[in-house]
Amino acid sequence: MTFYKHSPRSYLTSTMTDRFDCYYCRDNLHGKKYVKKDDKHVCTKCFDKLCANTCAECRRPIGADSKELHHKNRYWHEDCFRCAKCYKPLASEPFSARDDGKIMCGKCGSREDGNRCQGCYKVVMPSKNVEYKNKVWHEECFTCLECKQPIRTQSFLTKGEDIYCAPCHDKKFAKKCFHCKQPISSGGISYQDQPWHSECFVCNTCRKPLAEARFTSHENNVYCVDCYKTDVAKKCHGCKNPITFGHGTNVVNYEGYSWHEYCFNCKKCSLSLANKRFIISGDHIYCPDCAKKL
Repeated sequence: MTFYKHSPRSYLTSTMTDRFDCYYCRDNLHGKKYVKKDDKHVCTKCFDKLCANTCAECRRPIGADSKELHHKNRYWHEDCFRCAKCYKPLASEPFSARDDGKIMCGKCGSREDGNRCQGCYKVVMPSKNVEYKNKVWHEECFTCLECKQPIRTQSFLTKGEDIYCAPCHDKKFAKKCFHCKQPISSGGISYQDQPWHSECFVCNTCRKPLAEARFTSHENNVYCVDCYKTDVAKKCHGCKNPITFGHGTNVVNYEGYSWHEYCFNCKKCSLSLANKRFIISGDHIYCPDCAKKL
C-alpha cells in the first residue's frame, strides 16, 4: 500500500505593498504567515478552523503545523497513523487497508488474512507452502527463530508463538542431565530434584542401569545395592557384614569402628551395650561386670 505524506504546510510570508487579506476573515496578511488552499490565501487560524482535514483516527482537525498522511481520500495525523491491532506506528512501515477501513501493519494484516505468509507478509501461492495452526508460510520463510534455517522436513517445536528446530530447542530450553550436562530431549528421570538421562543413571561401580532398580547414594554417586554393600558400606566390627541404612537401622560408632546396634553386645554375657557404659579389650567389648572377671 502507498500513501501520501505532507510535511507541515509551507508557510508563505507576504511582502506586497498592496492590500493582501485572508480569504475568510479578511485580516491583512502583510508580514504574516499564511497557507495557500485551493488558490485562496488563508491565515493559519482560519485554515485550522475552516480548511483543515479531519483525522480519520482521532477525529480532530489536522492543523497547519501538523504532518498529514493521506491514503484513498482519508487523512491522519502522523502519530495517529498506526496499526488498529497492535498500535505500531506506520508512517514509515508497510501496511494494509482492510475492507472495514482499518489500517494494519503487515504482521497483523497477515494474521487476519489466511493467504499471507506469517514470515514476510506477502501473498502465499497454493504450492510449496507450510501450514501450521491455521497459519501459512512460504516454505523458505518457515524458519527456526534461533538458527534462522528453514525447517523444511525437519521436526520442530514451539515456545509460545516462536518456532525452533529440534536441536536449537533442546539447546535453549531442554533440561541438562546432571551427569553428562547434555540436553534431555525426551524421557529421563529425576533424582533429588536433578534431571538425568536414563542411560546416565547407572551404578558408579558396575555401570548397571538404575532407572528400574533399587539403589543408594554416597558422596554424590549412586550405587546398586550389591555394589554399595561390597565396595562402599562400612563393615560392622561385630558381625563383619555391611552396614546398610534401611528402616530401623541404628549404628554405633566408636574410635573409627562401627557396629550394628544389635551387634553392640557384651562378648561374654551378650548384654546390649547401646547407650550404656562398656569396656573394650582387644577386639571385643564387655559390660563393666564381665570386664572385672577377665
